[in-house]
Amino acid sequence: MSALALSVLLSLVSAVAYAGGAIVQERVAVSSPSQEYAPLRRPAWWAAVALNGSGGLLHVVALAYGPLSLVQPLGALTIVFALPMAALFVGRKAGATAWRGAIMATVGLAGLLSLVGASESQSLETAQRVGVAVVAGGVVVALMIAGRAAHRHPAVRSVLLAVGSGIAFGMSSVFTKLVTVDWDGGVSAGDLPTLGTIGVFAAAGLLLSQAAYRGAGLAAPLATLTVVNPVVAAAVGITMFGETFRYGTTGTALALSCGVVAAGGLILLTTERMARTEKETVVPEVAAEPVVPAGELLTGLPEQTVRHEQKIVVTVPESPYDDEEPPGRLRHPAEPLRPVLRGPVRADAGHRPASHGRQILTPPALR
Repeated sequence: MSALALSVLLSLVSAVAYAGGAIVQERVAVSSPSQEYAPLRRPAWWAAVALNGSGGLLHVVALAYGPLSLVQPLGALTIVFALPMAALFVGRKAGATAWRGAIMATVGLAGLLSLVGASESQSLETAQRVGVAVVAGGVVVALMIAGRAAHRHPAVRSVLLAVGSGIAFGMSSVFTKLVTVDWDGGVSAGDLPTLGTIGVFAAAGLLLSQAAYRGAGLAAPLATLTVVNPVVAAAVGITMFGETFRYGTTGTALALSCGVVAAGGLILLTTERMARTEKETVVPEVAAEPVVPAGELLTGLPEQTVRHEQKIVVTVPESPYDDEEPPGRLRHPAEPLRPVLRGPVRADAGHRPASHGRQILTPPALR
């Protein structure tokens, strides 16, 4: 396998790894809404970190075997790979608008990166590095604050955080290039601040990307940070490393056109997500039922009379002789009375029938 073919293969695998990491991050964001930036206790989040790290490592190796003008545009395929992978593995299907936006963003980004010309490697002075890091860090912090302020608009909040994530990742790439330019076979104390800056920007990009996926789906935040990342790196390269667009004025005009196409794709993705969010949050109006007083509800109901029939008859003999016993038997006064059960007796209030010295005790009828 030639070096060019190996570079293409590594770039494609890198894009797949980035897409897989983005899908896992989005699922973690959905299942852990309370842990916005770093759900450290979720193994799935660490799997997403590993996938993103693998994608970055494969991208660096691909750059070692192939030209920047080929490897960087292939990295934009992350968006295209992510949508069918999400539909296949997690059942999240993208609509036609999302597909159009993703394709526009990918084509525009690939065309823009392919027009960036290579130049001789050059480094930056310490003051320039500090200035770039401070400005970029300030922009990232401002975008994070703006994203938190826009918490009532999930799509806008997601785009702001994704832009901040893309800037952080882009600056991490810029300082990584500085390390490779200054590499002399070992790490010195002078390289530690640059390495620390790389770590800070990379961690900020990872945390902001995780927060960007919360409540905003997959396509819009992924496309935003995928486009912003290389564009920021290319802008720094053009302004500070002496890089230029190919083909002179024509190449510059084409690059601007590609930038417009990529921006249009991001706008499509954002508006599509905003429309979907509005549909999900609309609560159907329920017609209020008229309040009817309790008196009106009871009006017209038939009166119901509840009668309670008492079936217990207590015999109270008027003489020491019990009528149930044959004459001549004298009952002792201390002998207990014996209740006698008769047939059903309908008793009305005040009715006290007596028979042979027996008195029927019945309560008034219940109504």
